[in-house]
Amino acid sequence: MLSLFLNERGEIRSGWRVAVFILAFTFAAVLLGTLGQVTMSAIGIGAGQSSGTYLIINAILSLIPAILIGWVCGRIFEHLPYRALGAAFTENWLKNWIAGAAIGSATLGFAVIVAYTFGRLRFEISAANTPAILSSLAISFAVFAAASAFEEALFRGYILQTFSRAGYAWLAILLTSVFFGAVHFGNPNASIFSTLNTILAGVWFSIAYLKTRDLWFVWGLHLMWNWVQGSIFGIEVSGLTNITTTPLLREIDSGPTWLTGQTYGIEGGVACTIAITVSIVAVHFLPNLKPDEELLAMTSASR
Repeated sequence: MLSLFLNERGEIRSGWRVAVFILAFTFAAVLLGTLGQVTMSAIGIGAGQSSGTYLIINAILSLIPAILIGWVCGRIFEHLPYRALGAAFTENWLKNWIAGAAIGSATLGFAVIVAYTFGRLRFEISAANTPAILSSLAISFAVFAAASAFEEALFRGYILQTFSRAGYAWLAILLTSVFFGAVHFGNPNASIFSTLNTILAGVWFSIAYLKTRDLWFVWGLHLMWNWVQGSIFGIEVSGLTNITTTPLLREIDSGPTWLTGQTYGIEGGVACTIAITVSIVAVHFLPNLKPDEELLAMTSASR
């Protein structure tokens, strides 16, 4: 009976570790979220749930338990230090973040080129004044930064990592990517195809984590994909249009929907599928992206 709960090293099995993490995260996130809602309402922030401040605080209140509980579970169940989670300021953290930001931007740009060349996706310069555009770019960057950091800490954090350490990396990629796609299915104008693209993006982010074994690279990738998409090109981000109020460009998307995604944004079309597939291959084979040796040792399947 003990073998159902303990592995050959006497550690709690990865499935039970993930179950404990999910339960603890859910409890803490609900508690912090409720306290945050009450506090924001008391000081007058809750009146526009699409406001930048509201969205940033909500994301941070979810990020905190994702990081802390991931660290605690790693410490208790696997005797790992905080830096094993991949969110510490290691020697290569900034280099990895910049590399992720560059690749995320380039991948989104490639998707736009495909949709522009083979479809009827066009753009106009925003007619808004410069201060309004700059303010919108800054606020939306902060929102996307907080939201993408939370999503990566949750999906590519402890859940993916503990399964990977147990030798189930591809199972972890599949499970977390499907879950990642499922939580976006409720977004405006979502479809089966947009959900499949989101699952593919989950695979992309998972491979990016495994390439460097830290969350900085994948955070830069995710953040800039969203920010360039919504704030530079003015495209819906997973169907959402309320995060960037005044993008640099105004999107004119005349389809076809199967290619450009139209009302869901480029993530709902084949242009996105092509770009992410190419980026997955590029990330996997890039020679200069290597994990820190200490991180690799702490996160390897031999543990």
